[in-house]
Amino acid sequence: MVQTGLDFLLEEPGPLEKKRVALIVNQTSVTSGLDYGWRALARAGIEITRIFSPEHGLFSTEQDQVAVGPQPGAGIEVASLYGSAESTLAPGRDLVEDLDLVVFDIQDVGARYYTYLNTMAMFMETLNGTGIEFMVLDRPNPLGGLEVEGPPLEDNFRSFVGILPVPVRHGLTAGECALLYRAVRGLDLDLKVVPMKNWRRGMYFDATGLPWVPPSPNMPTVETALVYPGMCLLEGTGLSEGRGTTVPFLQGGAPWVEPEALAEALNREGLAGVIFRPVFFKPGFQKHRDRTVGGVYLHVTDRRAFRPFLAGVAFVKAVRDLWPEEFAFLRGVYEFNSAHPAFDLLTGGAGVREMIENGAPLSGISRSWEMYNREFREARLEYLLY
Repeated sequence: MVQTGLDFLLEEPGPLEKKRVALIVNQTSVTSGLDYGWRALARAGIEITRIFSPEHGLFSTEQDQVAVGPQPGAGIEVASLYGSAESTLAPGRDLVEDLDLVVFDIQDVGARYYTYLNTMAMFMETLNGTGIEFMVLDRPNPLGGLEVEGPPLEDNFRSFVGILPVPVRHGLTAGECALLYRAVRGLDLDLKVVPMKNWRRGMYFDATGLPWVPPSPNMPTVETALVYPGMCLLEGTGLSEGRGTTVPFLQGGAPWVEPEALAEALNREGLAGVIFRPVFFKPGFQKHRDRTVGGVYLHVTDRRAFRPFLAGVAFVKAVRDLWPEEFAFLRGVYEFNSAHPAFDLLTGGAGVREMIENGAPLSGISRSWEMYNREFREARLEYLLY
């Protein structure tokens, strides 16, 4: 079994003793025995001054883009890092000036736009030059650490769904992302990563022996995480990404989509490791609530061959090609940003959207990020811990 950074720290909690400690956690901060990290650390004699919770809240009770208010259940002061304004995404100095050490322990899912590591990066910026220590308790990347996929993040497209300078599927752990971010940003930050034991880069989460605790309301299973780096792109369109159903991100569509036609178009692309099955579904909330939606369901048949970001791009492109009048890229405020379309914020630039709109073939679109991915594989080597 893989031993997480939290389990390793609990064996030797000395670095936290006699310090005023804050935790950035949610319900995924658990030991291998499913004890919450804040409780286990308190029993080990660690003084926990406060808890900071990310988007969705401490127990992942809130949906996406919903401000998080008071949160009971921890027995410790909980401060939200996701409110109703962009200013709430990082803590005020008054919430860190009484601290000696901040500990980050949240399960990520391996995609640049999953917001927890962006919360981590913003907190690191807050601590820059303060002398307050920052510690990351490492956890597995559910998608493994071998593959990377997707376009780069352009500087003027930075947002809460894009802060780390990595591909969409980055193949890094939280600790490795922290090391990379400190170096790229040149932060004056005392950073320590408590590594895992027995984790290998070729492991998917269900090979670790660890329990899966849903890190957010719409991430119920490891299978959801497998498709998320691509299917999250539907958030930037008028298509349902399956929120409001029991299998979010594994299916998507719209009331005007004809499932058989979409499945045929996608399966014709011959994407490795995935079969698209025509379906109908009815979301209980969010997009197309209480309406019958036509679409497809993604069946991943070969995880190692499957390229989730490419599959998501193929999905969006196929729908736009088949139903250009009905399809739309969303405009307006998305994760506190209205400067760019949501799809562009997710992909890190306007290029992918423009290629789709201009009718570029899928093969040409995918080639647009291949060189960057090769360069990133080399650049990331100095930050790898495993």
